[in-house]
Amino acid sequence: MNLTRAVLRFAAPLPRLEDYQRFLFIGPHPDDIEIGAGASAAKLARAGKDICFLICADGRFGGGYVPELSPDELAAVRKEEAICSARALSVKDVRFLGLSDGGFYAMEDLLRGMAQVIGDFQPQVIFAPDPCVTSECHIDHLNVGNAARRLSCFAPYRGIMAQYGAKEAPVQALAYYMTAKPNRYIKTSGYLTTQLSAIFDFHKSQFPNYSPEAKAISTYLKLRAYDFGLRSLSGCAEGFRVLSPTHMHCLPEAGD
Repeated sequence: MNLTRAVLRFAAPLPRLEDYQRFLFIGPHPDDIEIGAGASAAKLARAGKDICFLICADGRFGGGYVPELSPDELAAVRKEEAICSARALSVKDVRFLGLSDGGFYAMEDLLRGMAQVIGDFQPQVIFAPDPCVTSECHIDHLNVGNAARRLSCFAPYRGIMAQYGAKEAPVQALAYYMTAKPNRYIKTSGYLTTQLSAIFDFHKSQFPNYSPEAKAISTYLKLRAYDFGLRSLSGCAEGFRVLSPTHMHCLPEAGD
């Protein structure tokens, strides 16, 4: 660690996620929030925190395990699966932008819809997929992560949010899930089983009867939970790359 990064830790400490009350989890598709941060969402919800899930794209082209369904029918199925899965995590507030899977939408529509939910829900912390992961190729993940980072920075600014037809919001932290560079951990011992159930017992259109893909993702999530648990001196944990408003611009070392 160089001197600048060492000083940064003291001059601009990372937010402690569990100190906040209102959390907006943004997912590109149904099931992404559960895979990336489901155990943390369950823990926070059961601790009495205010949680909202926002799902941006409808997943109409996902899976391939139910080819008899039209894209519109699959989108409707995935919406219901998302609602039931969130309920299993003790999350009741689930919202949808209804944009097409596969990036077939205008970024302006994504930004406007996301901004309006941020203004309405008034989150202190926003969770979203990390768009800076070099292996990420899905356009919806990249678009949603980039829209979330843009709006997390601008959320407190009334004039900017008004351009999206939205109210300003007191966002104090952006927490990237599905990240390769976690810098904060939420200890989730006791919630891994809940997370796996929310994914594989409810998102059946994507993971029917523990398909090979489901088994691979389940193994990965378990290993990741134990790895992050070791890093955070706990049994299981989820890791996030967290930025405060100060980190979001002018501090390049915060991205390392």
